[in-house]
Amino acid sequence: MPILSMDTSTQVSSVAVLARGQLAAEITMQARLTHSETLMPHVAQALAMAGVKKEALTGIAVSVGPGSFTGLRIGLAAAKAMSYALAVPLVGISSLEALALHYAVPGVSILALMDAQKKNAYVEELHWETTGAGLRLLVDVPVSVRPLAEAVARAEALASAGRTVVLLGDIVQKRVAGKVALPAGVLVPPPQLLLPRAAHVAWLGSQRLAAGEADNVMDLEPIYLRRSEAEVLFEQHHPERAALEVDEQAARALEARERHGTREVSR
Repeated sequence: MPILSMDTSTQVSSVAVLARGQLAAEITMQARLTHSETLMPHVAQALAMAGVKKEALTGIAVSVGPGSFTGLRIGLAAAKAMSYALAVPLVGISSLEALALHYAVPGVSILALMDAQKKNAYVEELHWETTGAGLRLLVDVPVSVRPLAEAVARAEALASAGRTVVLLGDIVQKRVAGKVALPAGVLVPPPQLLLPRAAHVAWLGSQRLAAGEADNVMDLEPIYLRRSEAEVLFEQHHPERAALEVDEQAARALEARERHGTREVSR
């Protein structure tokens, strides 16, 4: 049951193939090349490394955000095109929940962060708990956009209350690690454990696909949570036209959050 997955939510390009319940291949690269340059070559390379023909794929999983507007659009467009062409189901996966798989440890508070620009971050609070079936990932506070300083203060408050807190995500490496003094209870993992991995997207996607779930390839959209810089500038220059689009944009954003919002996942 080979599954192809991809994560383009940040500058990291990551593609993986899951086959026979195991990670058959993964390419993860952080470079200055754009996703439009690297994504499809990485898909071809990962399939070749795994020894899987694209016609043998039984599903595709893709990170739907939050994250980079351009990156998410490129990844989702590629995933939709392949899903439609190969007639296989497509599932969208939260980029922040995928990050949480880096630290599958019960009793720890996880703050998964993504850069939201202008000193802001997409933030989701999660934790793992032990069940009879293994570990289960639970969402404590759903994803939102907060000032980065506020997210760090939240981590410090949890640590003061006796929790061990782990900060995950690209913005932690860029804006927090070595730049912000953190209390002993707030941990920053090594750089390789702060970046997204398509293998995690594949694993979460395989759970949804095994449960018979699939998203509509025609209307699956990224989770943005905020407007792009282009939309902000458009509104400033064309306020009369932008006002007519607000209700439609809000409705689409709400639908996306409800469709790909918080859910329990097991490990």
